[in-house]
Amino acid sequence: MISSNDLKPGQTIHVDGDIYVVLDISQNKTARSAMVVKAKVRNLRTGSNVELSWGGGEKVEPAMIEKREMQYLYEDGESMVFMDNETYEQVEIPTSRLEWERKFIKENDNVNITSYEGEIIGVSLPDKVTLQITECEPAVKGDTATNAMKNATLETGLQVKVPLFIAEGENIVINTSDGKYSGRAK
Repeated sequence: MISSNDLKPGQTIHVDGDIYVVLDISQNKTARSAMVVKAKVRNLRTGSNVELSWGGGEKVEPAMIEKREMQYLYEDGESMVFMDNETYEQVEIPTSRLEWERKFIKENDNVNITSYEGEIIGVSLPDKVTLQITECEPAVKGDTATNAMKNATLETGLQVKVPLFIAEGENIVINTSDGKYSGRAK
């Protein structure tokens, strides 16, 4: 058990049958009342964000999340199929649980699959991924006085805004936390 005072962003906890990852933590102590620890957390099963609170020093149960590297094989419409690189066993995850993550995964990519006590929770993405531009608007000549951006479609179907100098066919780096352009791939 962990003391609520010791919670940190990134930790996973088990509360009332659900698994959460801590996003942000705040402690409030006034002279008249006891400490209150508030945590903004994301439910790993549903993806929803909620706020939980405890009294200072209350015990919270940690959740041991396992990560296994697997290769993404294909999508069959209802689920995404991954293969364990060591045992070659295949795992299917419903696409409805991976709406955000599927925008950053290409076939044959290696990703970390997260699980809790044998139950597959989802996919752990790297901070940044490199993807190729398949469609890109032409740059408008003379529109360079400001930080002008144009629309681009990536190989996974993700739509992003890119600077005018980026062309179709180029590889770019995308930040997976917000889905925004981060730079050219080297």
